[in-house]
Amino acid sequence: MKRVFALLALSLLASPALAAPFPAQVPQGALVIARVDPGSEVTYAGRTLRVAPDGAVAFGVGRDEKGPIHVQVRTRDGRRQHVTIEVAPRDWPVERVDGVPPKTVEPPPEIAERIRREQARVVAARVRDDERTDFEQAFIWPVTGRISGRFGNQRVYVVKGKDVPKSPHSGMDIAAPEGTPVKAPAAGLVTFADTGLYLTGGTLLIDHGHGVSTNFLHLSRIDVKVGDRIEQGQVVGAVGKTGRATGPHLHWGMNWFDVRIDPLLLLETGH
Repeated sequence: MKRVFALLALSLLASPALAAPFPAQVPQGALVIARVDPGSEVTYAGRTLRVAPDGAVAFGVGRDEKGPIHVQVRTRDGRRQHVTIEVAPRDWPVERVDGVPPKTVEPPPEIAERIRREQARVVAARVRDDERTDFEQAFIWPVTGRISGRFGNQRVYVVKGKDVPKSPHSGMDIAAPEGTPVKAPAAGLVTFADTGLYLTGGTLLIDHGHGVSTNFLHLSRIDVKVGDRIEQGQVVGAVGKTGRATGPHLHWGMNWFDVRIDPLLLLETGH
């Protein structure tokens, strides 16, 4: 189950080989990075992908994507390639979460409206499509600790003895003491920073270019501000238990625009 950065030559009939190293298969929740001839046009899922000067392109594969997925490539000299990629399914266990404040699970109407407004602000920060290629760095752990919640697992909150199913977990939880410094897993630009969101508490977004972004939730402290350029390993905040949390931990999520992806897959391959 890995983010793929393979190199293989593909050809179209008698045409010269296209420098398009797309994988044959990817897991659900993967961030895929491929390389095409510089200046090519690449489309996927109805979106024209940004192509870096070195030919790098990136896109995310959703948790529930069944595949196969299709990528279209047209080089500067007009050659075309249709790439088909199979999607490997993953198991998504159910996680039961007890001990969160009931009002954060079943909020009253006025709080539900606040949550909607706050989440809309976060969503708006994910529409960037910068030319920066910070996502090509080998990502590092933002904190060291036990994985206490995995990406994609179905969340069921226990409220007053009743099970309340919620959306699948959107990131990876890492248990760590409150106040533990949080480091940027890769370089990027701060696009959102707010210490007081209702559900997610201290919330920070770092954009890595081409629609790829990191989000950190439940922070006790945020040390950077919107517009700051962040380098890999820089301390950006501290672990907390703000918002809907049962104890101190770091929620690390990643997105490709509105597609949620699994940070652990990047760490497993050293990318």
